Amino acid sequence: MLTAGEVAGLIAAVACVVLVCFLVMVLLKLARLLAETSKAVSELNGRVVPLLEEVAATVGEANRQLVEVEAVIRDVKQVSGHVAKVSDATQTLVTGPIIKVAALGHGIRRAMSARGRSAPRSLERRRR
Repeated sequence: MLTAGEVAGLIAAVACVVLVCFLVMVLLKLARLLAETSKAVSELNGRVVPLLEEVAATVGEANRQLVEVEAVIRDVKQVSGHVAKVSDATQTLVTGPIIKVAALGHGIRRAMSARGRSAPRSLERRRR
């Protein structure tokens, strides 16, 4: 029969074997995980490089178009300044004479109306 020390040693040996088997299984799964990860990284690397090249081309094209838009905006600003100057000049040239014509018309109307009112009175005075 086995003594108590031998039974304890046997139990410890079985526990060690179970622990080693468990660790081997964990290490195998970890090795598979690392293999899949390295495979995924290599596939991703193959896709990322062309994608980054496309992004760089897109950013370059966007920068080129922004330069063109900036030139257009600068021209529009210049044209709007010219339009404002022309508008001011037109207002000065047109409104001055219009105001004078309006004032002349108003004066003529008042004179005609004053003359029209005074004419019958003078006729009445002449009749008397």
